[in-house]
Amino acid sequence: MPYETRGSARPPARRPGAGVLAAISDLHVHYPENRRIVADLRPESDEDWLIVAGDVGEIVDEIAWALELLAGRFAKVVWVPGNHELWTVREDPVRLRGERRYRHLVDVCRSLDVVTPEDPYPVWEGEDGPLVIAPLFLLYDYTFRQPGTTSKEDALERAEAAGVVCSDEFFLDPEPHGSREAWCRARIAYTEARLAALPPDARTVLVNHFPLVRDPTEVLWKPEFALWCGTEATADWHRRFRAAAVVYGHLHIPRTLHKDGVPFDEVSLGYPREWGRRAAPAGRPVRIRPAAPARTTDLT
Repeated sequence: MPYETRGSARPPARRPGAGVLAAISDLHVHYPENRRIVADLRPESDEDWLIVAGDVGEIVDEIAWALELLAGRFAKVVWVPGNHELWTVREDPVRLRGERRYRHLVDVCRSLDVVTPEDPYPVWEGEDGPLVIAPLFLLYDYTFRQPGTTSKEDALERAEAAGVVCSDEFFLDPEPHGSREAWCRARIAYTEARLAALPPDARTVLVNHFPLVRDPTEVLWKPEFALWCGTEATADWHRRFRAAAVVYGHLHIPRTLHKDGVPFDEVSLGYPREWGRRAAPAGRPVRIRPAAPARTTDLT
């Protein structure tokens, strides 16, 4: 399956034997239509890497099925959790919650040789490299609030009045952390220290399920949903940690935006009702490297 190059009329030529760094997210393999798309995903060469930016599914066995399939086809698979992986749902025999559920998923990934946010960051040595591929797990802290709201409680009340309540409020248990925002703070501190320890000249590809900046949420049909989409604490990370690219999902609005000259690639497949309306073929991973000409939307 050829990779999406976001507006490129003709993708740049690849050197013989040079791999591609590609990305996809929000596979939601519980849907049979999406499961068939994942079953058909294949690299263009044996050297291609694939970033999977969260929301593979909610049931551990289905998540493992998808990652095992992809790990058997791509030279390297890098995974970050989305909010759906962290849900504890009735249909899943794995009843773990919160941190214990996340750690269980990390163990599953390690058994499949899939890179997680707890592992050493791999270095992409292909064209446009070297690049440190940094999978992040950061969650959100309710700071993407609507104008006029000054607290989490105020923002949640407005969202509920607008008919917007994320299912995380029912299925994503933060234990042993006291709240999802407390878990987010802990993850930010841990991740920031790891990124700060990189060599000062290392360029990165930052991968997180949620957008690192607020700008992409401004086109949400229900703007109140931005509460569950990230944290203001990472607004400058693409500059501080020398990002050559930022990869994210969650919004189900696949596109490439630019901020401070850095491409932010939303790479989601999404639900069948969403991708079924798109003109482009569904399930084509987005090429991150080698870089391809893209539709430019400047957020600076």
